[in-house]
Parts: sequence; C-alpha cells; structure tokens
Amino acid sequence: MSDTDPQVEGSKLPNGLNLKGVVHVQLSPSENVVFQRKNDNESGTHVGVLGATENHFILLPNHNDPVNYFALDIGGSLIKMVYLVKNESNETVLRFARFKTADIHECISFMQRKRSIFYETVHVTGGGAYKFASLLEDKLSTKITKFDEMQCLIKGLNFFLKNLIDESFSFQNDQKIFEKSSPSESTYPYLLVNIGSGVSILKVNGDDDFDRVSGSSMGGGTFWGLSKLLTGISSFEEVLELSSQGDNKQVDMLVGDIYGQGRDYKKIGLSTDVIASSFGKTIMSKTGEETPKMEKADMLKSLLYLVCNNIAQIAYLNAVRYNLKRIYFAGYFIRDHPTTMRSLSYAVNFWSAGQIKAMFLKHEGYLGSMGAFIEQKTPEQEE
Repeated sequence: MSDTDPQVEGSKLPNGLNLKGVVHVQLSPSENVVFQRKNDNESGTHVGVLGATENHFILLPNHNDPVNYFALDIGGSLIKMVYLVKNESNETVLRFARFKTADIHECISFMQRKRSIFYETVHVTGGGAYKFASLLEDKLSTKITKFDEMQCLIKGLNFFLKNLIDESFSFQNDQKIFEKSSPSESTYPYLLVNIGSGVSILKVNGDDDFDRVSGSSMGGGTFWGLSKLLTGISSFEEVLELSSQGDNKQVDMLVGDIYGQGRDYKKIGLSTDVIASSFGKTIMSKTGEETPKMEKADMLKSLLYLVCNNIAQIAYLNAVRYNLKRIYFAGYFIRDHPTTMRSLSYAVNFWSAGQIKAMFLKHEGYLGSMGAFIEQKTPEQEE
C-alpha cells in the first residue's frame, strides 16, 4: 500500500455513510485485480480483459452503520461500480471496479461472490439501469432501484469535490496541479463535460440545479470503435498505451504542410505545428502513388487528438455561451491518460486564450455510480 491523501473531515450523509476522517488511499498500479478470460481459437490463446478493480479506494474510518453496498452506472460500453466492503483490518472502504457492458455476467458474478454482504437493493443509473433491470433482479435476487443519470453525475461530482480535498486538478506541462476543493457555493457555476460512449455537457448552478445544455455523439465510443477498425486492437487500455507512442505529424496535415515549414500564419494565430486536417496526410500523395503506410501508433495518436479537439471545442463554445470559467472533464474515456488530458487542456487554453480552465478529477469515471450510491429514493418515487 502506498500514499494516503489527507482529507477534510466530512459528515454523516442521510443514508448513513459516515464521512468523518475520510481518506483517499492510492495503491501501486500492480495492486489492482484484473478479471480475464482465455479463449482458444485457431490463432492460439487470447486473453480478454473482462474487468478490473481500481488501484485506489476511500477509507471510512468512522463508518459502522449499514448502507447500500453496491451501485452501478451501466453505460453503452462500460459498467462502473462503487461498493462498500471491510478490509483486512475490518475497516470500511469504498472500492471501485469496472466491467465491459458486454460482459455484464462477469459483473454479476463478482457481485454474487460478495453475497456474504447483505443488501436489500442495488442502486443503478445509466441507460443500462432499464435495459438490464430484469436480468440483475433475477440473477441477484434483489430489488433494483433506478436513478436519473444526469442527477447522479452531479451528485457524484459534488460528493467528491466536497469530501476529498485534492479531487480536482488541472494538467499543465505534463504535471497535475491539484486544487483544494471546498464545500462552499463558490464552486458554482461550472460546466461538466462527461465523456462516455457519447458526450453530455451540463451547466451546473448548484447542488440540485443543473441543465443539460449540449452533447455530442463523438465520444469515447467513437475513439474506441474507430481504433478497433483501424488497428484490430479491442482493448481500450492497449489502444491508449499504443497511442502514447505515436506521432500524429505522420498522419495529420499541419499548417506547416500547407504554408511551408517555418511559416506561421500569424495573422490568425496559427503556428506551423497546428493541425489543419486530421488524417490529412493520407491524401497528400501524388496521383497514381499509393497512400503511404501509416503506423498504428501514429493513426491512434491522430484519432485521439481528433476526438479530444472536437470535444474540447464544443465544451469551450458552451463555456463562452454561458460565461463560465471552469470546465470539469469527466468520464471513463479520460482514464487519467496524460495524452488525453494534455490534448483537452491545450485545446481549451488555445481557443479561450487562457481565460477558461480545464479541470480533471481523480474519480473521473465514477461520478454516476457514486451519485447512485449516495442517492436516496423510496420505491414509490421510482419512475
């Protein structure tokens, strides 16, 4: 076990979650648990990653009362889980895990293995709360309580910001610059850009005051899907790792490719290394010549920039539209990936001339599931 982050003393939530003395604990990368399946076929043995627990958790040293032990955020690509367990020292901890939505039966098996923990209901949000409700109730023999996806996102984000001091950070010069969070209203207003399979953009004015103001179909699912078509790689983690080794300049058409190297288009603020056309170099060969062979890593880097730049520009335009100076980027697409955070930060800073701040989160992928975990609703209130 590695470092712990000192946190503010919280309070007791209405559902019984005691946050006094809450501490975020970061483990080494090797201390997460990966669930795999081996598939044998003509080409050999393939090991597929079905899911994994995260290498961090939240310690609740003063919590003893029972609460809802599982909450799920079931999206189009991934299931994000928050669950409450006792560790080896009999301390209560909040753990985080993820599964591919296509492998929901592995998620259910994981929950069944934890059945020694009593729970009366499982809180579920996301589109899958409706799609898989019957399956979950049948396999787990428990009640499924569904919650609004956007409401859970906001509740989850506000929970982390108010109870974990170093939850949010900016990404500058490849370094995380942590910002001390506060439970005061000064956090508002802000823009939340949640990047899942698609993108939802919400303007948040207060704890329960928000509006979905925009969105995009070009999100994490777009990057993952096109990556698989371009490279044949189905693992999102492998795709991100390979993209970090790529050079997008081998694939993208830059301003310098149009105006000549060393000739910035200063009149409109474009330097030679700015992307003029994503994947543009694929059409720069002479008539009759074959398209030059592109390396997988270079194509993935270009694709990542394409998706990130598009999302960041939409976010920037909405921030300008509503006069907001702070954008929180969240969702499991980000994965604490330096290239992704660098790209989103650079784009927001470029278009806003440094006037709007791009912020990121430690628990970026678990806002919805955390919101569902702490949410309360009686069966009569359920939709």
